[in-house]
Amino acid sequence: MGGDKGGLFKIDAMKAPVDNSIAIGPFGSRMKADLYTPTGVPVIRGNNISDTKALTGNFVFVSEKTADQLKSCNVFPGDLVFPHRGAIGEVGIVPRDGALRYLLSTSLMKLSCNEELVDPEYLFYFFRSPIGRYELLKNASTVGTPGIATPLTSLRSIEVLLPPLPEQRAIAHILGTLDDKIELNRRMNETLETMARALFKSWFVDFDPVRAKAEGRDPGLPKHVADLFPDSFEDSELGEIPKGWKVWRVGDIGNVICGKTPSTKVSEYYDNDVPFITIPDMHGKIFVTTTQKKLSQAGAASQKNKMLPPGAICVSCIATPGLVVLTSEESQTNQQINTVIPREADETYFWFWIFRDLGDEIKASGSGGSVLSNLSMGRFAELRVLAPPATLRFSYHSFVTPLFNRILTNEQETNTLVVLRDTLLPKLISGELQVKDAEKFLGRVSV
Repeated sequence: MGGDKGGLFKIDAMKAPVDNSIAIGPFGSRMKADLYTPTGVPVIRGNNISDTKALTGNFVFVSEKTADQLKSCNVFPGDLVFPHRGAIGEVGIVPRDGALRYLLSTSLMKLSCNEELVDPEYLFYFFRSPIGRYELLKNASTVGTPGIATPLTSLRSIEVLLPPLPEQRAIAHILGTLDDKIELNRRMNETLETMARALFKSWFVDFDPVRAKAEGRDPGLPKHVADLFPDSFEDSELGEIPKGWKVWRVGDIGNVICGKTPSTKVSEYYDNDVPFITIPDMHGKIFVTTTQKKLSQAGAASQKNKMLPPGAICVSCIATPGLVVLTSEESQTNQQINTVIPREADETYFWFWIFRDLGDEIKASGSGGSVLSNLSMGRFAELRVLAPPATLRFSYHSFVTPLFNRILTNEQETNTLVVLRDTLLPKLISGELQVKDAEKFLGRVSV
């Protein structure tokens, strides 16, 4: 049967009519870290597979020569990649606007599709659906590191009911439009974060305006801002700092609260009312806008003085120390997180970056087994931080508030898009929802 008619096909029948259209990454002995180069052919690893079509994170590279020697493990735009060890059940697709070719890591396998039969993006979304994920997981062993004993045989044998090719493309387009907007928001937030961070680093880490004034140079700032910086340095317990600036304890910034977990034996304490922040909710974010768990009003009320307002600064201090996020609404946290509520709300974004830098110190100390890797609220409150004058803290906060506001708006919009995509995906793949109905629905939503 041709792609225009659709039908039930095994993956083996969907592969491109070329050599190595289904292949596994190189054995570990053929792909050692000493082969990595500063630039060259990017290597796709499991951590590059994201929750959208985009490949994210940092890439490692190998030389063109190494990639040529591992020719069977090369992947090209439109190819699908799957972990056969570790994050089984995930799927990625090689972007059409990225590198000319990539190389598989040892933990991945690939599929090059016959595009006269199947649209690669449709198949990508099939494997993102509950049905497709089940097919990837059904032959996996969960003993030790998750893995598939015969990964290529298992992949080849998976059966997929394909709609006609035009319908495949229409479904992929709908879901891809949502993914593209999610990815655009992610990239925009990366840029906004970089801008806010760069200004903080210039003013409060590198002390560029102070150095410029000390050397008789124009600091390149409006006069009313430049006048806030001194023109010399002095010694402190943190090293050399701008003259007149202070060294504070974390406890001087505001109220410090250690979170707590309500009794899990009381089911009434858990519902959908109050976000309950735990460490998994803190990765890769500035604002926490979604949480894996929520408390009921009764659960939140059972914990005296643990409620956090929007703009509180949460720092993980146990288990995975050094993560820093801001609350976006009234929330509570578990006991692995210490939170600071700044006394002056219009300095919050300054203190956020102070804690991000402090978080880097906590992470570094944690890898060496330091007491900083397991900080009680008392020890956390005693940590030392740099405190410029309040006028400067306020000035920085004012400069970057529009950037942080946009970051929060983008995060909230992304949450809506993710829910929409994840609702439509299984319904479109299973045929429960028709393309024309999904298109009408999206027409009423700003995407």
